[in-house]
Amino acid sequence: MALSVLHIQHLYWRAGFGITKNDLQSVRELTVEEHVDLLFKKSDFKPLKYELSKFHVNLKDLSKDERKALRQEANQTMIKLDLHWMEHMVATKGVLREKMALFFHDHFAVRLKNPVVCLDLLNTIRKHSLGNFGEMLMEVSHSPAMIIFLNNQQNKKAHPNENFAREVMELFTLGRDNGYTEEDIKEAARAFTGWTINKRFQFQFNPRVHDTGNKTILGQSGNFKGEDVIRILLEQKQTAKYLCEKILKFLLGVPAHQEDVDRCAELFYTSDYNLEVLLKSIFTSDSFYDSKYIGKKIKSPTDLLVGLNRQVPIEYKEPKVILQIQRRLNQVLFFPPNVAGWNRDQGWIDSSTLLFRMKLPSLLLNFGVIEWQPDETLSEEMIARLNNQQEKLQKRTEKKIQAYPNWEKCAENFDNSIENLDTFLLQTLPVSIDIQPDDDLKTRIIKIMSTPEYQLC
Repeated sequence: MALSVLHIQHLYWRAGFGITKNDLQSVRELTVEEHVDLLFKKSDFKPLKYELSKFHVNLKDLSKDERKALRQEANQTMIKLDLHWMEHMVATKGVLREKMALFFHDHFAVRLKNPVVCLDLLNTIRKHSLGNFGEMLMEVSHSPAMIIFLNNQQNKKAHPNENFAREVMELFTLGRDNGYTEEDIKEAARAFTGWTINKRFQFQFNPRVHDTGNKTILGQSGNFKGEDVIRILLEQKQTAKYLCEKILKFLLGVPAHQEDVDRCAELFYTSDYNLEVLLKSIFTSDSFYDSKYIGKKIKSPTDLLVGLNRQVPIEYKEPKVILQIQRRLNQVLFFPPNVAGWNRDQGWIDSSTLLFRMKLPSLLLNFGVIEWQPDETLSEEMIARLNNQQEKLQKRTEKKIQAYPNWEKCAENFDNSIENLDTFLLQTLPVSIDIQPDDDLKTRIIKIMSTPEYQLC
């Protein structure tokens, strides 16, 4: 069965960052299974690469000034990694992998200023984001970024540190207050003793500081190590249920019906946490295309920026402006507010961010200038003065934003068509929009993207 245009757009927003009009035409006749297979086929894994050799040094060999300079360089490189991933999301055909990597980037939230371990963690997440969750969990748990962020280097048999043991249960697997006790956390912390990293930012197990005593975790007893805890957590059906609740809410925009959660959790658990099996089941289900889910999800700041840029290609003279926009919208990649991740969904919107979101298309696509037609009753002198004021405003905004849309490429994306742009760019029709018969493609796109409805997908 072929999907309707609305349903295709729904799928490509939830499994990616929208679809261009030309691409939509090329897949119009595919069945839902063929759409989903195509999304997976295009999303093969290639690690994101960035030159980071300068950070592979022994800090003890550096002077105080050299260490300070390296920290400053690391801070700047974290910004560059953010922009590098954003650029990849805009350009890639493998949108499904990046969309799910964005979900797990939030799920395994880490906030550090070490570009080596942060890029390593991102690539670990990207590698497994369409694969096996159990393998992802184990590799993320072993990752230097997670060990540093949750202080497992300080977790030793004489002085156990419970940070990672608590978060792996509360945030990464079972969910808050779901089937574990404080005693389980303490016992799991003992199992994770000895997990550390070496000077080359690689995982290392130090048996000298590992607690070799008997431990009881979630009803099982033994001389457990950290890997055993991960295994025990994956054996709990609550882990599959918790993950499915989060993934379904991420893809649907609202909490799923309990029967859908239970169905997905059973499938996820019995497939040994196979994300491809789970996602294909979700994307091909009738319930995924229910009208109550279409146009109801608030776009994350990353969805908003990447989706806009994929429709209208933009070249930034100074890419750091993207970081400034991310800050205004409250989502800077690699810098979640805490270990629980970003305040998602309705949390993206407040009085300040909503106004900025609605101004953003005109800022990026027209330097914030609202086109105006002079009143014929005005004098030539007044018209000239207003034109001059508008020109000065545009130059000031252009100097600050320095974002240059490629309208020629955009016209190709839309096949030069200005018909039905509102129904294509929006998943739900606006209450009102001031489209004039003589508005060109650029003007129409800016007007449509400046509506509250464009914030939804």
